Amino acid sequence: MADPLRHHGDVEARGLLDLAVNVYDGPRPRWLDEALLGSLDAVGAYPDPTAARAAAAARHGRPPAEALVTAGAAEAFTLVARLRPWHRPVVVHPQFTEPHAALEQAGHAVTSVLLHEPFTLDPALVPEDADLVVVGNPTNPTGVLHPAEALTGLARPGRLLVVDEAFMDCVPGEPESLAGLRLPGLVVIRSLTKHWGIPGVRAGYVVGDPDAVAGLERAQTPWSVGTTAAAAVVACTSARAAREARHRAERIREWREHLEKGLAGLGIHHLPSAASFVLAQVGDGVHARLREAGIAVRRADTFPGLDGRWVRIAVRPPETTDQMLVELENLRTIGRRAI
Repeated sequence: MADPLRHHGDVEARGLLDLAVNVYDGPRPRWLDEALLGSLDAVGAYPDPTAARAAAAARHGRPPAEALVTAGAAEAFTLVARLRPWHRPVVVHPQFTEPHAALEQAGHAVTSVLLHEPFTLDPALVPEDADLVVVGNPTNPTGVLHPAEALTGLARPGRLLVVDEAFMDCVPGEPESLAGLRLPGLVVIRSLTKHWGIPGVRAGYVVGDPDAVAGLERAQTPWSVGTTAAAAVVACTSARAAREARHRAERIREWREHLEKGLAGLGIHHLPSAASFVLAQVGDGVHARLREAGIAVRRADTFPGLDGRWVRIAVRPPETTDQMLVELENLRTIGRRAI
């Protein structure tokens, strides 16, 4: 079996009705497409992310020295893993597995802190001697939005606190975001992939402690951020983008409420979510039976702390969600008849 820490939902969705991949289900804004196409005029030169770095920093009220543009959030996790010879790196689970995998690939022994349902953060579970702590907010795959004060309570002298905010733009107003907070030892990772529908353009950034950011920059491969990705960062951190981002977040909330209402109507246990997905306990074997019916949802047993009873369902427009809900109802009806 392939390494479960390296399993991603995109491999599940190929050729099926896709409720597995957490990419916004809608067209990109015209201004973003224009920025992407316009960037091709500059691909004859080596990429220069200077403008993108300044734009990402300004988006969160920071100077450029407190930001670093990366080839998606995945590169940022690799840079963190290579930053220091970590003594006791901790990853809070269930969460996106890439930071854990990157740390292991860099030769570190990772301490997993497993949260139990409802998967709210308990800072007391994190060992005091942890010199690196990685936590998602809102967390993939649980959708839990942790209070900012719970996260900042994890900061310690000599510790790097990494908060993965890849799905924070799903939250209208981003009330619990730490991206604009200046706190020693804090770095926040953001992704532009999901909210703007550009998974093929690896675009993300890190903001935070300037010393940590400088260390990450030193570890970065030259020209790792391509010209088109840099153009995407500039476009997606503008004031115009902020207005559209809020609109998309509100639409995601409406779609998610429809999904959660449908799951509740079927009597399916699920977690209240703040993100563009819902973690639902549909039962053993349902993931596979949905695939047989042509519907992809994300298996959750590859996330530490979860098992095959759980799936992560991406938020979609109601008409798509309803197709999945009808099939879930059919499966439950068949199950009841078999008893």
